[in-house]
Amino acid sequence: MPNKKTNAKNIKTKKIAITGVNSFIGSNLIRRLASNPHYQIIALDIRKPDFLEKNIKFYKIDLTEPMVDAVIAGIFKKEGIEEVIHLAFLSSPIKDTSLSHEIEVIGTLNILHASAAVKIKKFVIRSTTMAYGANATNPNFLTEEYPLMADPKMAYLRDKIEVEHLVRRFKDKNPQAVVTVLRPCAMMGPTVKNFLTSYFASPVILTILGFDPLFQFVHEEDVVDVFRVAVEDNYPGIFNITGRGVLPFSTILKLSGKIGIPIPYPLAYSMVSMLWSANLSPVPPTFLNFLKYTWLADGAKAKKIMKFEARYPIKDTLESFMGSQRLRELRLVE
Repeated sequence: MPNKKTNAKNIKTKKIAITGVNSFIGSNLIRRLASNPHYQIIALDIRKPDFLEKNIKFYKIDLTEPMVDAVIAGIFKKEGIEEVIHLAFLSSPIKDTSLSHEIEVIGTLNILHASAAVKIKKFVIRSTTMAYGANATNPNFLTEEYPLMADPKMAYLRDKIEVEHLVRRFKDKNPQAVVTVLRPCAMMGPTVKNFLTSYFASPVILTILGFDPLFQFVHEEDVVDVFRVAVEDNYPGIFNITGRGVLPFSTILKLSGKIGIPIPYPLAYSMVSMLWSANLSPVPPTFLNFLKYTWLADGAKAKKIMKFEARYPIKDTLESFMGSQRLRELRLVE
């Protein structure tokens, strides 16, 4: 019987490209994968990260540049890349919707073109359960088959829906590739920063008068874990990634020690529009629908197929975020 040492030597090295390595998921995922000697990783981003292990090679790439798909394809061919993890996405909406479209949609299109050119074996990409939209007609829990119906006026989500359409076409034209789309729900934790953590960091929270939707969060560590799982094995398809449990918005505010200010929707929309225009709001006015209607995702598919179940209950996830907020307020951490 061959010993374990011989078996380890015979394990084939995976050659993986990761985009957006300066993003929260990208930076944490690449650190975890770098500890595995059987992974050979190339990192792609517009800015060189301050962490590079010996088995990581960095290429400075702007995904919005003309003809960059050919450049990336050349890199993939030179490095023998077999798998691509695409994480180069905005963590928060920006007012420059043209730039957002360039980064998210055109950037993804360039990565997909390069991946198709070298016939990669696996493509993993991040999406979001917010793409389902917050609508009065939503069922209690949204499965992966439910249509993506986010308000098209919210450019941040409109781009993410277009990205998923591009990925679907790529899958149809590249049957050799395992294509995995992971849709995390609202991500929260002690270190992640996005527009939702900014929104909940305020001591006074705007709420919509007469509405108290259920919310779900997934802990930042659980999200990084599930991306690692998607790298380690093959899971074709779309998967909602959810935390454990749900809570009414009003309960979340009480647990967080926040003051909720209920405002009628038309007035709230006007107020947030002005604040957004003045760079004083972390969320655009179109986000307010998510404070009116339930947009809970069903995580049963990931649990059944990927064997993924979040470690953190929603109260623990919320507490880890609020604990780090208190430390920041005391200037004990950055």
